[in-house]
Amino acid sequence: MDVFFYAVPAVIMTGAIFMAVVVVRRSLDMSRAWNSGLIAEARCLRSYTTTSGGGGDTSVSTTLHHVYEFMTRDGRTVRFEEPNGPATIVEGDIVPVHYTAERPEKATAHAPRRGLLAAGTVFTLVFCTVIVLFCIGFMVGIHGFFSMWDSAGSGGDEFEGTGLPF
Repeated sequence: MDVFFYAVPAVIMTGAIFMAVVVVRRSLDMSRAWNSGLIAEARCLRSYTTTSGGGGDTSVSTTLHHVYEFMTRDGRTVRFEEPNGPATIVEGDIVPVHYTAERPEKATAHAPRRGLLAAGTVFTLVFCTVIVLFCIGFMVGIHGFFSMWDSAGSGGDEFEGTGLPF
């Protein structure tokens, strides 16, 4: 049963690290698109929402997605999907998109807001770091507890009912 106290925090840490990587990649993609100077007119082909949560006492989270299509300067037609767009954009609307010549499928229809992007990325990284550090602290603490417990069970007098070490 001891492995449970290591496996669960390890899974949580893996999720937090994965979330941090995804946020940093998306932030870099958006920054590159904004800094490239390449802008095209894109048509919104479709908009839809997805929901998550809502089981029992949890709240429902709704995300608005848009599917855009545009033509690059070299004549390629590119279609991409972007979450968290404004609700004012509907199917058929023409919007400016920023993209890079090397990876136009990583385009964004979000207007450049570098400060907001940086703040959101930093907040998410701090949040993920706190989760990882908490999990590491929990694992170290539980390891110390089980070590004292094992030594007390083997006849040692190191464990004298002092409680949890953390």
